Amino acid sequence: MFFRREPEKTLTYSDRLAAARSAGFSVEGNLAVRRGVGCSIQEGADGLPELGEAGLVVHGKEVARLVHGGYQMFFVTRDGHKMAALADHLRALHGFTEDLIEALGVTSFYNNGLGTVCTGHLYDRVKDRESSTHH
Repeated sequence: MFFRREPEKTLTYSDRLAAARSAGFSVEGNLAVRRGVGCSIQEGADGLPELGEAGLVVHGKEVARLVHGGYQMFFVTRDGHKMAALADHLRALHGFTEDLIEALGVTSFYNNGLGTVCTGHLYDRVKDRESSTHH
């Protein structure tokens, strides 16, 4: 008996956005939103979605980005307003990001799966760690 493998279907960018909508995300223009958390999405050169920074949606369509204040994390708007990031915010942000990545079929990275990350913080301590005086 012979088994036939179905040919793999290549999803288009619009197919992936439709999958995100089916997963409960509101996608308007280049912004995906669910329960007050949002992320910008644009089509990459390879046709795959490229995600911007995720954060709290404020003022209708602005995504306040997560920054590390050294002692606490904050959400900061483009005009510089800060809001303390509470544990509930971080859980919602992490869940949003993981669910959106899964719905879009984008590669999920190990370090992002561990918890909420922000781009302004240095997480990788491997490079030049021998020359560092911090232990």
